[in-house]
Amino acid sequence: MYQVQDWAEVHRLFFREGWPKAKIAEKLGMSRNTVARLLVLGGPPRYERRQPGSKLDAHRGSVLRMLDEDARVAATVILERLRRDGYGGGITILKEYVAAVRPQFVGARSFQRTTYLPGEIGHTDWWELPVSVPVGKGASRKVFGLVTTLPHSAAHATVFTFSKGVAEFLPAFSGTLQRLGGVPKAVAVDRDTSIVVPHSRPVRLHPEVGALFGAFRVRPVILKPRRPESKGQVERTVGYLEGSFLPLREFEGIEDLQAQHDHWTAEVALCRYHRRVGAKVGDAWAVERGFLAPLPDPLPDVDRRVEVRVTKDGFCRIADADYSVPPGLSGRRLQARVSPAEVVIFSEGCEIARHRRSFVPADVILDARHARALRLAREAEGRLRAADPDLPEVDLTRYDSLVGVTP
Repeated sequence: MYQVQDWAEVHRLFFREGWPKAKIAEKLGMSRNTVARLLVLGGPPRYERRQPGSKLDAHRGSVLRMLDEDARVAATVILERLRRDGYGGGITILKEYVAAVRPQFVGARSFQRTTYLPGEIGHTDWWELPVSVPVGKGASRKVFGLVTTLPHSAAHATVFTFSKGVAEFLPAFSGTLQRLGGVPKAVAVDRDTSIVVPHSRPVRLHPEVGALFGAFRVRPVILKPRRPESKGQVERTVGYLEGSFLPLREFEGIEDLQAQHDHWTAEVALCRYHRRVGAKVGDAWAVERGFLAPLPDPLPDVDRRVEVRVTKDGFCRIADADYSVPPGLSGRRLQARVSPAEVVIFSEGCEIARHRRSFVPADVILDARHARALRLAREAEGRLRAADPDLPEVDLTRYDSLVGVTP
């Protein structure tokens, strides 16, 4: 079974870097036929049952420790040391595993520097804002921002959300790349649980995140834990935002926060002179955009799909809010497409309800049409009950007289 990361890396190297299939196969330790099959796949491979374990499984941790000490150590040297620990497998499977995990160690070190080529790399990280914004009905919620920076030009983009999970990372990351006007060759990320699978060995992206990186044909660089200097540009950008954007501001909601930030970025952040860059950020960004890959057309679908059950009173619970559906569907399982802006509910592929997304805790969102249909149904049921006739008892002896039977 091909992994999402294999599919994403093959597509990036072939379509973005222009590598031939033979070179990709050599770099990733796979056959050219495998590369060709991965290129034919229009989307990331789906999950299938895992294959039985191998003799290498018990020694994977040792391999990772050796690569951590020397990221370019040869597979033959690793094999020699594993033999001492009782490894009885062959070198082929060891080479394939080393080829798969080595880029994580080489890549993380390759980008820990203070100068960058235009379009070479981006840094992405979450920003936990020290403010809350109103969400309606007297409630407010804490805000997070996903910040993506281009270290060469120091340009940045931020998309704000009310939480930081996988479902929020996908549209936020796509939104930052849209604001930056293109896609860098690689993006460095830390090991936040919204990005990587917790406690995974070796560390790997969530399948949804890996598929998104593959759709943008960008190479992920997963940094080692507790290494903030590895993504110093985005760390400095967050500090700049907290010191220069947030003070003395008030926000009417998350849309107002996003609008104010985007306007401030265009009018202030891009117009400032950056000492390391040696020019205005906007001027350097204009040059760097020429080195960014174009955004895919169409953009990847980042909406979340969930299955929901209709309650007895005709609502579907999504996140922490209830959304109405037409009456008569109690107990049915429906499908919902959830985005930061709206919730669309389907029954057997047909849209039956569309609501603006609410972030008010325990909110109830009732469509006026659904409320009217429910009221009419209840009124009709009440009229039927009120018009139930009181029938008198029927004298059956008259039927006996008709057929000449004497009681």
